[in-house]
Amino acid sequence: QVQLVESGGGLVQAGDSLRLSCAASGRTFMGWFRQAPGKEREFVAAISWSAGDTYYAVPVKGRFTISRNNAKNTVYLQMSDLKPEDTAVYYCAAKYSNYGASQSANYHFWGQGTQVTVSS
Repeated sequence: QVQLVESGGGLVQAGDSLRLSCAASGRTFMGWFRQAPGKEREFVAAISWSAGDTYYAVPVKGRFTISRNNAKNTVYLQMSDLKPEDTAVYYCAAKYSNYGASQSANYHFWGQGTQVTVSS
């Protein structure tokens, strides 16, 4: 069983930066997803165990950076130039395989989520 605990969410202004953390046990492929009110959960970014492969959704590419520190069992999502449309609950997720990074159905374990609110 992989346990995931997110932290780092909060209320920021447009243009600000924020870093989310996810404490993760186990040797897994990790992803970040988000869900805004009234919308479906969507893929944000993902990273392989070795950190050699990273994946980003188009709306966040160039603004968000996913990274991991396996010695600390932690995955990070550095978010820059935040926009009001980035407002959502952000979830980290884990899976054992390396395929289908952007499909939420491929992830076996999920955190409880952390709220990110970006004001204009």
